[in-house]
Amino acid sequence: MPISTELILARHGEADCNVAGLVGGKHTCTGLTDRGHDQVTRLAERLRTEAPVHALYTSPRRRTQQTAAALGKALGLRPHIDHQLRGLEHGNADGSDWATIKTHFGGRPQWRPHVPIAAGAESWNAYLARTRAALEHILTHHEGRRILVAAHGETIETSFVLFHDLPLSETERPGVVTGHASLTRWQRHLNRFGHAVWMLISHNDTQHLTAATNPAA
Repeated sequence: MPISTELILARHGEADCNVAGLVGGKHTCTGLTDRGHDQVTRLAERLRTEAPVHALYTSPRRRTQQTAAALGKALGLRPHIDHQLRGLEHGNADGSDWATIKTHFGGRPQWRPHVPIAAGAESWNAYLARTRAALEHILTHHEGRRILVAAHGETIETSFVLFHDLPLSETERPGVVTGHASLTRWQRHLNRFGHAVWMLISHNDTQHLTAATNPAA
């Protein structure tokens, strides 16, 4: 089936806040670890060998911007910072220990999707609505193109809500595992009846990292 549009979501590499177990909001994120930089370098090299990407977007958080910088250098693209793709607004939880926040909340933010995890934070449902609208806007603006987004794992989760057309929920849904510097690909196919269908091609693809750590693979 002919492909009309492709959305590639690349999760950022390992970040300092990930290793420290901290809520990495706009005030806490200090960027990628050395390992994270290596991960996104290998990711960029993989994407460089594929078909051309026409547009590159990133969240404003430092870890995603550093990821996008490596991707843009390899692909000859200037990253566009989209503030609507920013990570979950954590409010007073920014910089706190994730284990403590989750214990106090009773689970991860998705546990009670309509309730913010802390004062000044946005709820999981608010995050989904914001990032879904951002992805829809990007896809409309670049119809028929290959688009790459340096994303948070949560935004990749949003893509499943978008393409499966899921309503916002009052209870926790099954989640998806998304590794650092992994790829998730969605393609809009046109079948012989003229029907446009979004299809998941791959998720949590880290072949480029596996090959790096195991040359014999």
